[in-house]
Amino acid sequence: METGRASKTAYRVALRRAVHQALDRPCILNDPIAVRLLGPRFAYDPLRERTSFARAFRAFMAVRSRYAEDHLAQSVAQGVSQYVILGAGLDTFAYRNPFPQLRVFEVDFPATQEWKRTLLAEASIAIPAGLTFVPLDFEHKTLAQGLADSGFDSARPAYFGWLGVVPYLTLAAFRSTLDTIAKLPAGSAASFDYALSPHSLSFARRMAFNVLANRVAKAGEPFRLFFTPAELEAEFARAGFGRTEQLDSAQLNAIYFAARSDGLRLPSPGLGMMATAWV
Repeated sequence: METGRASKTAYRVALRRAVHQALDRPCILNDPIAVRLLGPRFAYDPLRERTSFARAFRAFMAVRSRYAEDHLAQSVAQGVSQYVILGAGLDTFAYRNPFPQLRVFEVDFPATQEWKRTLLAEASIAIPAGLTFVPLDFEHKTLAQGLADSGFDSARPAYFGWLGVVPYLTLAAFRSTLDTIAKLPAGSAASFDYALSPHSLSFARRMAFNVLANRVAKAGEPFRLFFTPAELEAEFARAGFGRTEQLDSAQLNAIYFAARSDGLRLPSPGLGMMATAWV
């Protein structure tokens, strides 16, 4: 994303989460804020949304948020009281947060946050007392500095949700963020999705990847960073995390999409993975 310009990808992700609320039953992610936040911008083509590509893509948008929020709930049960959403975009968790003790920090580029706050005001969605916006231009301030300036307590553990961000980063930026999280107290964790290295994909999967990559590139937000599972494990080890988890599409289907009558599920094998690392 270009500095000073709100993210087009953030809108498209939010739209898919909202369409999930309208079309899919039961919802993988129950989000009563999704449609409200978009307001008059919420519009979709029912025929297009029933294609296999559209269904699979919004299934992934929904399940990655559900996965992160399930891991957040586990962290809260273990005493974590700080949740940092990196690249928050139009994420809605803070406005439906079921944990009174949990403080939420939304980190994003200033332009994207200004746009989001405009949408919130237009939809009459109140900003919760437990939410802190962290407008951060990474060219001028580090994540650790931005969080410290916003009241984040680095002496206490925190959970980080980092969805839809890693594929757009440089390796240096990815490692810098991992290192920041790994220095936090035991009990801290981060969950994120990542794109599989194109060279590791079959021909058919590589063709599907190219379609998606071309779409985000046209939006001005090209993919930059890819991993194999083994490569990511090496990154976790380098940063010093103690425990890790990686789930592919088949595993996510077994957990979240089993026994659905509508057939909604992730394509297996898929193009990306979910991962969590604990300090």
